[in-house]
Amino acid sequence: MISKLVDLRTMTFVQPTLPFILLGFIHMAYCQWQIWDIWQTTWDRKMLLTYFQPDAGPINFVTPGPIGSADIVINDTAVYQTIYGFGAALTDSSAQLLYNLKIENLGNYWSLMDYLFNATDGANAAGFSFIRVPLGATDFSARNYSYDDVSGDTPLYDFNIGETPSYVFTVLRDILSINNMLRVYILPWSPPGWMKGSGTMDGGSLNTAYISVMANYLLKSLQGFQNEGIPVYAIGIQNEPENSNPTYPTCSMPVATEADIGIALRTYMNGNGFGDTKIIGYEHNWADAANYPVQLMQQAASSFDGVSFHCYAGTVSDQALFTSRYPNKEVYFTECSGTIGTDWWTDIKWYMDNLCIGSLAYGSSTGLMWNLALDGNGNPKLPGTNSCTPPCRGVVQVNSNGTWSVNQEFYAMGQASKAILPRDMGGPWGQRIGISLGGEFDWALVAGAYVTKRSSPMDWNRYSIVVLNWDDSASTTWNPQPVTATIEFRGLQVRFVGFALIDCLSRRLDDRQPIRFLLE
Repeated sequence: MISKLVDLRTMTFVQPTLPFILLGFIHMAYCQWQIWDIWQTTWDRKMLLTYFQPDAGPINFVTPGPIGSADIVINDTAVYQTIYGFGAALTDSSAQLLYNLKIENLGNYWSLMDYLFNATDGANAAGFSFIRVPLGATDFSARNYSYDDVSGDTPLYDFNIGETPSYVFTVLRDILSINNMLRVYILPWSPPGWMKGSGTMDGGSLNTAYISVMANYLLKSLQGFQNEGIPVYAIGIQNEPENSNPTYPTCSMPVATEADIGIALRTYMNGNGFGDTKIIGYEHNWADAANYPVQLMQQAASSFDGVSFHCYAGTVSDQALFTSRYPNKEVYFTECSGTIGTDWWTDIKWYMDNLCIGSLAYGSSTGLMWNLALDGNGNPKLPGTNSCTPPCRGVVQVNSNGTWSVNQEFYAMGQASKAILPRDMGGPWGQRIGISLGGEFDWALVAGAYVTKRSSPMDWNRYSIVVLNWDDSASTTWNPQPVTATIEFRGLQVRFVGFALIDCLSRRLDDRQPIRFLLE
């Protein structure tokens, strides 16, 4: 008797191909898991976030036999953090380009926005679900501005959220119209210049006499976004507090100053209807994970929900230097930028290993890139800034003729996103679960596993894996190698014979492909 059918359909692996696979479960006299669906991106670009099903029908999990050259063991009894998704920063420049695309070619604009943000289960889209929005100017703005540039206005009478270019809110509302599960994270690159010893937003540090004023400035920013119809999930105190570049808005902020602002802001937020909005601290590189964010928690743990990391110094494993000290605090990965002219597949492999799989394995709940959209030259930028040299690459390239294309950052994040999106609209997000690798070629794979629970306890859960095959240089030249792999789950096994850089599931686990599957 069949008591229920579970459509386990979301595996993702990363390799020279990036597939996404689903499994099904039939409860009869025995249990059988099946691989149903695959999303795949291949190194030769013959498949780009492409959906397909195994040619011979679902692949059955069976009684275990000998393991493959690599063996992936999934342990769903070990459940870790919730993953809230992938995305990028909607800088002024990104919003300007997207808005211009909307004016130039409305159909292309909505096609792009759907491809980026449609989070419906099974949609032909990446389902990006986490957006970082600067408060005021950055190195990717048309001009230098804050929300109150009136010197000495400590009551913030002249605070005006409308200093934000209107196209930022237009694009944000359009994104929310496609994905109402979107999480918006806001933070400044600098306080207003008059609050700083330097007298300018470009470099310098906050005058500590303005700590409470800055906390109020951030509260007013939350209220301003609320008045614009943009719900805010989290707010940060200062982007990159150990960076004081004098050519664009930055601010050096000691731990004690950020802690004091966070304490004041938490009190203001709790008293003004923002008690559920998170405060995220640090927002800088992996390299200082053992120091700044740890000290921040030592001084103000009750005010901060967690911390966030960038990729520009240190290694992803440095995240463990924080999580080992504060395992109950949340971790977010919020910025890394591609560079124009680098190799497409090499970049995807690095992103999967360090961000889309790696950062999550070290406790992160998100994986974000820097600019959501730029043009083909890494513009527009703030006049006079020396940042992004060589030029930064956006997740999307938007052209002046009303066309667009997506870059390697899109495919890396899109593959990983497929593994954790809610199965039900508004339902639970994916959670990381246990996974280990064995076999002679365990070194060749990088993998992450996830479970997505359901809104109704009567429905089946979905299990997903994302796998990258590193074995692409068996000789001195580019020579992608297939890896025959087995997957072990709840005492059953499935074998992928000859996983190739392109063939993924039915053949190999190529270079960094996410494999997603659903299990009950």
